[in-house]
Amino acid sequence: MSSRVYLDYNATTPLADEVIAAMSRILSEPFGNPSSLHWAGVPARDAVEKARSQVAALLSCDATEVVFTSGGTEANNQAIKGLFFKEAGLRRPFHVVTSVIEHPAVLEPLAFIERLGAEVTRLPVDRHGRVAPGDVRRAMRPETALVSIMHANNEVGTIQPVAEIAAIAHEHGALMHTDAAQTVGKIAVDVDAMGVDFLTVAGHKLYGPKGGGAIFIREGIELEPLLHGADHEAGRRAGTENILEVVGLGAACELAIYWIDDEAIAELRDYFWRTLQVSFGDQVVLNGHPTERLPNTLNVGFRGRVGSDLLAAMPHVAASTGSACHAGSAQISPVLAAMGTPRDVALGAVRFSLGRQTTAEEIDAVVGSLLRVGAHCTAPP
Repeated sequence: MSSRVYLDYNATTPLADEVIAAMSRILSEPFGNPSSLHWAGVPARDAVEKARSQVAALLSCDATEVVFTSGGTEANNQAIKGLFFKEAGLRRPFHVVTSVIEHPAVLEPLAFIERLGAEVTRLPVDRHGRVAPGDVRRAMRPETALVSIMHANNEVGTIQPVAEIAAIAHEHGALMHTDAAQTVGKIAVDVDAMGVDFLTVAGHKLYGPKGGGAIFIREGIELEPLLHGADHEAGRRAGTENILEVVGLGAACELAIYWIDDEAIAELRDYFWRTLQVSFGDQVVLNGHPTERLPNTLNVGFRGRVGSDLLAAMPHVAASTGSACHAGSAQISPVLAAMGTPRDVALGAVRFSLGRQTTAEEIDAVVGSLLRVGAHCTAPP
């Protein structure tokens, strides 16, 4: 086993071998422009459409409802700004309901349209990081155009009741968007079962390439494009398709279909948690929902420690923390703060996110490292 351990799969995943193989073929074979109708362009178009079908199969939607983007951030911006500018052309009031723990790729576009006249209601979450559907219902207004609630939180892994929230949105005539960057490829994602109108996909979260993503746009819904130009992507995103990224995303989605039901990662995550409990007792606390949680995500708080100091003392372990220390002061993750996590737990929070390459031996090694360095990482008062 290598001395280095990677436990930051929620940040990004390595490329799967099958994805590398698919992308390598594209580098030399269909070099034409997908919009060209001649012998060089047709194979390129075929490659793009095959990938579109692969993404659609994973999301259980029609291929015509998949639009390729440069990643999850663009997809979120497309849903939010695209709907806002479409509605702005009709001179309608525009209200959005979201949560306080959304990814910046949602919160920042919302702040942008707020400056242009939109109104945004940001809902709280409970101690597990969940949005209450009742809060969504109470926040709805006649002018509510969009509800945007992430499918699962990137820090603590808590899965939101998206289907229930989507039903409430539709009862009030609003559309539903979910940022599913952290769930696509990890758990089953069925856009019809969820009832969403827009859904965000990020390729590098499911063993695909960075810089590639997609947005599901339900048939019949029109958005103003972010990019204006020629009639690419059925007029929904201008610019010649990035065939390399598109094919890589398609290959990753095809693989994910076969991986979704594999419980090995969840079992390893639970083994990790049990081992931490045995090793640290009540000095380690689980952050996030105990059951409605991503199968690969373990966010734990080490009481009386600083998570960033723990990781700094273990440079061979790649993991992440939402807390930070600056000039003697300590700041906690906004997500954990919104959950009401006690400060001594939130300061010691570390997110371990597992992947397909993670082994039990690596987990044991990390726990051993934590035991060796833990006593030297005391939190400031």
